[in-house]
Amino acid sequence: MEGCLFCALARGDVDADVLRQGDRVIAFRDIHPQAPVHALVIPREHLTNAADLTHAHAGLLAEMVATAQWVAQAEGVAESGYRLVLNVGADGGQTVGHLHMHVLGGRPMTWPPG
Repeated sequence: MEGCLFCALARGDVDADVLRQGDRVIAFRDIHPQAPVHALVIPREHLTNAADLTHAHAGLLAEMVATAQWVAQAEGVAESGYRLVLNVGADGGQTVGHLHMHVLGGRPMTWPPG
């Protein structure tokens, strides 16, 4: 999608600290980390947020979760625990209009968030 930062990143037009990439999904470090480990997992396909997901996206979502699990393992937080977050819309805290999953770890997470 024209003008989408994460689409540009997925195309390689924007630099990022990429942790893992595949045909459909890419994971990279967040530029404004909120925890010692803070990565984003995005689909290369432009979807605005989780509200755009349908049954047809089940495989894509599973691949995003598997990539998040890989990030947690690679970053050393798989055993201690980590949080996966999907924000939807402005009130949900979404700041970039492209579906992305946060992988947060390396410190205790509080509840409720935000």
